[in-house]
Amino acid sequence: MIPADLDLLRAPGAPALLPDGSAAVVAVVGPDTALDAYRGELWLVPVADPAADVTTDLGVHEPGTGRARRLTHGHRDTAPQVSPDGRWVAFCRAPLTGGPAQAHLVAAGGGEPVRLTDAPLGVAHLRFSPDGTRLAYLARVPEEGRYVAGADPSAEPPRHVTSFRYRADGVGFVHDRPQHVHVLTLPADPGAGDALPEPTALTSGAWDVTDPAWLPDGAALVATCARHADRERDVRRDVVLVRADERGTDAAALPALTDADAGSPLQVGTVRPAPDGTALWLQARDLGPDGHDTVAALTGLFRLPLTGTGAATRAAGVPERLTDPETVDLSDGVLVPLADGALVAVEERGAVTLAHVGADGAAPRTLLDAPHVVLNADARPAGGAAVVAAAHPVTAGALLRVDVTTGDAATLADWSAPLRATGRVRRPVDLAATSPDGYAVHGWVVTPDPERWGAGPHPTLLMIHGGPFAQYTHALFDEAQVLAGAGYAVVLGNPRGSAGFGRAHGRAIRHAFGTVDTDDVLALLDAAVAQHPQELDGERVGVLGGSYGGYLTAWLTTRTDRFAAAVVERGFLDPVSFTGSADIGWWFGLEYVGDHATSEGLAAVAAQSPMAHVGRVRTPTLVIHSEQDWRCPVEQGQRWFVELRRRGVEAELLLFPGEGHELTRSGRPRHRVARFEHLLDWWSRHLPTGAVPSTGG
Repeated sequence: MIPADLDLLRAPGAPALLPDGSAAVVAVVGPDTALDAYRGELWLVPVADPAADVTTDLGVHEPGTGRARRLTHGHRDTAPQVSPDGRWVAFCRAPLTGGPAQAHLVAAGGGEPVRLTDAPLGVAHLRFSPDGTRLAYLARVPEEGRYVAGADPSAEPPRHVTSFRYRADGVGFVHDRPQHVHVLTLPADPGAGDALPEPTALTSGAWDVTDPAWLPDGAALVATCARHADRERDVRRDVVLVRADERGTDAAALPALTDADAGSPLQVGTVRPAPDGTALWLQARDLGPDGHDTVAALTGLFRLPLTGTGAATRAAGVPERLTDPETVDLSDGVLVPLADGALVAVEERGAVTLAHVGADGAAPRTLLDAPHVVLNADARPAGGAAVVAAAHPVTAGALLRVDVTTGDAATLADWSAPLRATGRVRRPVDLAATSPDGYAVHGWVVTPDPERWGAGPHPTLLMIHGGPFAQYTHALFDEAQVLAGAGYAVVLGNPRGSAGFGRAHGRAIRHAFGTVDTDDVLALLDAAVAQHPQELDGERVGVLGGSYGGYLTAWLTTRTDRFAAAVVERGFLDPVSFTGSADIGWWFGLEYVGDHATSEGLAAVAAQSPMAHVGRVRTPTLVIHSEQDWRCPVEQGQRWFVELRRRGVEAELLLFPGEGHELTRSGRPRHRVARFEHLLDWWSRHLPTGAVPSTGG
């Protein structure tokens, strides 16, 4: 890939099946550098077996979109939901001129969409009621006088903060605009009049409510909220009941179905009612009795039996965990209840597989395996065919039909066909390494196209992911592809601390940052050079990473002068200042590297802190940070840059205005292109490829 290929990265979101299962509606979103924005359109995709014309070895159905057709042509249309009778599709539309997304309605067969909301800060998470007459959604409710369109924000009154949870990366301040459940009655004849339906706020108060879902009788919804007594100090979340006939109930007073006040240790991320309403399916992490045991807490599948209906709904017991707490980690948000269990996505050794879990708690039955990376899915309660959005090594996302019984899969549409047609997508090669203590480490090598860059050996870049409890996957990865397209061999993998390899693997670096994780990434680099000596130059190497990857990149430069240069991006560089400046600082660093409140604790934290050892660095370093990053605040990068420069180390600082922690994934398209251009310039100066690509490279 080259930086301009960013416009060809188009990926499907969560699909929504029509009630008869004949087709699915899905939003396809991608960058548009000309507009410097993201475009999103809804597509209607038939779900019957695709015609068996041209396929690749991964089942990609050419010419890409098959029999799918565009349903809408808005600027950014996302998050479709199909009405229970199959007549309507509700979705979120953000205008080209900027501004928040509002709910719209369009006929399932196509037509002119009708706007339904005018929320000052926009809406999200649309959900049709079971009878199709109402639409529930989430919206942030600003304090009086705040976030007024066209007003000067500097003239607002001061913010009075009384909680740790007062801001969030990518959102901003949240304590003065909490998120609540709203509902509106759909017009009998959408589009017949100019007046918008009048919404009703079902919840209110200081605490966010998330992930609402209707119970089958339509008298109430379930959602999640940190409404328990210790919500100020832990990170647990409860499942709450929201009555559809109430108005503005304080979220702190919502009835809890998983009650942390009574000792529930769960942080619930996703809740879905069973089709018959007799139980709830939950995705949750068990954080232990103090609600703080977050390090490598695997997301599990739980089932909670219910009794009663509507406002009388109550939990009939405690949630039962159906997946192994030490080995099975689920991808948050992928949860499809069926009559005989649920579909989930399992993070596993660089893949995210589709699996069926029965209500009896039997081991997950894999339906769609590696090298697929499941993004989302939908299915009818009776099973049959599921529609699955998934990526793999040569696609950013395709829509597949997967038989829930047999696992047979066929690709319905793949929006990465134009990107593959450039000939610039390189397939990663699996890499197995052994750390000095004998531990097995898994990763990949991506090498340049030999027709454009020659046989090698090529300068080599070690790339380290963030998290740390995350994983590099088999999915097409634009960062590795662009570097390979510029003539570099890229080594990447999942050292200890990563997700996808079980709880013990993830917890291996608790209070031990920079120990076995350092050994593992260096073992990957050494193994790649040893196994691919004709393609990788082990004498010309660089290192780069973001977030926790920025941490480990900086840490490596305090330990070795092996690297010709480094790129430290949005790094976690000083655990002490992080505690008071990051949106998750009040718990993240304390759990991972320890508490610096005592002299003994401070010494232990310093032993894991790059900033405490910055005097050892001699490696030329490019520091990249976003000015609005509240996950790893910009002061972390600024201080690293200044400390290097003060000591005479070559260092440059690249700051992106208006961006947060997610710049590389969802930042403004022109900023993403500019970042790539600066990266390639940096590496060309410190690790020149020594070759000129052929025309078109």
